[in-house]
Amino acid sequence: MKFKDVVFDMCGITGFVAFNAGIEAKYVKAMNDQIKHRGPDDEGYYILDADDVELVLGGVDTKYTLDGLAYLPKETINNYANSKVKLAFGHRRLSILDLSTLGHQPMSMDNGNYWITYNGEVYNYIEIKQELEDLGYRFISNTDTEVILTAYKEWGKECLSKFNGMFALIIYDKTKNQLFVARDRFGVKPLYYFYDRVGIYFASEIKQFTVLPDWQAKLNHKSAYDFLVHGVTDHTNETLFKEVLQLRGGEFLTINLAELKPDNINPARWYDLVPVDYLKSYGQACTDFKNLFLNAVEIRLRAEVKVGSCLSGGLDSSAIVCVINEILTSEQEQCQQTVFSACSQHKQFNEREYIDIVVEKTDSTPYYCYPEWDNLFNINETLTWYQDEPFGSTSVYAQWSVFELAKNKGVSVMLDGQGADEQLAGYQSLYFQTYLNGLLHSGKLIKFGTELKLFNKLHKYNMMSAIVRSLLSFFPINFIVKLGKCLGRKTYNTNWISDKLLSKNKLVKIDLINKNVKSVSYTQLMQSNLPMLLHFEDRNSMAHSIESRVPFIDYRLVELIYSMPTQYKINNGVTKRVLRDGLSGILPDKIKNRMSKLGFATPEEIWLRSQPEIFRNKLLQSIEYSKGILNKEQVLILFDEIVSGKTKFDFWIWRVINFGTWMKVYNIQL
Repeated sequence: MKFKDVVFDMCGITGFVAFNAGIEAKYVKAMNDQIKHRGPDDEGYYILDADDVELVLGGVDTKYTLDGLAYLPKETINNYANSKVKLAFGHRRLSILDLSTLGHQPMSMDNGNYWITYNGEVYNYIEIKQELEDLGYRFISNTDTEVILTAYKEWGKECLSKFNGMFALIIYDKTKNQLFVARDRFGVKPLYYFYDRVGIYFASEIKQFTVLPDWQAKLNHKSAYDFLVHGVTDHTNETLFKEVLQLRGGEFLTINLAELKPDNINPARWYDLVPVDYLKSYGQACTDFKNLFLNAVEIRLRAEVKVGSCLSGGLDSSAIVCVINEILTSEQEQCQQTVFSACSQHKQFNEREYIDIVVEKTDSTPYYCYPEWDNLFNINETLTWYQDEPFGSTSVYAQWSVFELAKNKGVSVMLDGQGADEQLAGYQSLYFQTYLNGLLHSGKLIKFGTELKLFNKLHKYNMMSAIVRSLLSFFPINFIVKLGKCLGRKTYNTNWISDKLLSKNKLVKIDLINKNVKSVSYTQLMQSNLPMLLHFEDRNSMAHSIESRVPFIDYRLVELIYSMPTQYKINNGVTKRVLRDGLSGILPDKIKNRMSKLGFATPEEIWLRSQPEIFRNKLLQSIEYSKGILNKEQVLILFDEIVSGKTKFDFWIWRVINFGTWMKVYNIQL
């Protein structure tokens, strides 16, 4: 689908503001150069030097022009490399619609009173633009960037609630002498900040800080513990790098430059997910879901470059591909979809059967990759560098392989199904148990028994374990943790972690303590699972200069589903009900009625058991790289128990391997 009169770009951003004398401009350029992969098509800089002289500059990738617009550069930043900077914006551009220089950033308006560097897309900017034109504003470009900046001028912080899209932005407001910094509702696009004695730095990726003169990568012990023991990242505003923080999804910062101090950096929330009672029938809910989902997909098809989709064969990605086919058919578009899938030589991890059903239904052009363990270790350091932080499963490698394949086929935009599981109770073991807990706490004993039997029949869910878990959910959390073995949970022996990392504030997994589906869904969407998955998605896609769009995280859709009664999402042993029934006739029946779930998984356990010595050697290397964080003797004992079958397989092995790799790649100090 082509929309020729609009300008969308995906990109990376850099920002800096000084406490005192500032830094040399060359460091701003170096930060920007670190993310060329996010925007290979153009670069730009706005700089306020130590003498309050404004400089609008470019670089080797800038599309220079004779146009007289104030935000278009005429000379290179290299001419000012040693100039002291008190405020600076940098930008890298990946052009998705229209390569016009009118979309160059950093962009300004109102005689330079407002400057912006921005990463993302606001899909409804045409409607916002019309609203602003009705108020008397006039525009010189067809970019969403100019609309965002104008919306900020008109409505201030409240402009954020009007945006439907994904974004991370920094605005310099001269009229108020302040910086306005914000991130989209769910954190689809990243934004980090770090400060030292010189000033505050903002970045799309953590690696941008590594070029700073006073930078030293230090380990955040608490976050490292959370990752190694529980396999989680992005669950707080902290990162695994000490002193590197992230603005969370739905947060903003207002920084008064006249009173700039580190203790004045206080993020606040501009968005939260608040339920509204949905009182319509289930049938109407299916219709509402269908209509809104179709629109969420349709507005994410806007591009003048090749658009493809990730297709795992599961319900979520299949829904996107089938809906695209529905849209193209209804609009009589002649273009053929392109889909990309990760498959496996091992039958139990291969979803080719389901992928091919969708391909046949939609007449798509499919491409397949088969990620294997040997290439994983060949690219592990590269993949870890692009991810910024360690990752807990080789499924990230499978996703990387899909984006790599798409890049090789010339695709610049991909649609993906992130966010559906968190909304629609898609994680079976977690949501089955939570749903059962809620029924028991509500006194619905007959329904509890009925659902328990159906979960067992349809999914082989362990009935006795489920009953014990539900009964224990009535007890305080400390009691539950002590009786974890009774629930069949993995009991972590942390002897393999040195005392350097032991934390007094240890995480407790939510599957034992939440008593209703809505609370778990909120936690997963706003605090835990989704932020982590979006991190992986962003780094994997942008490493290949591909923009990833996630229609399930259209905030209108999220709010609709979140407000629906639980039984519209999970009932009679079936998850994602409103999706399955809402897209009836669009999804092939075999996909619609599918109860198994895999995703872009890898046969990690098979790889381990077939190549134990290779994995053991990788563990030994990581133990060395960990600088004493990992206890060699205890790690190897646990590894040998897993290989021999004495202990159940656990993704812990990969976490240890990748953690050590990360410490090596970023030269992490304790």
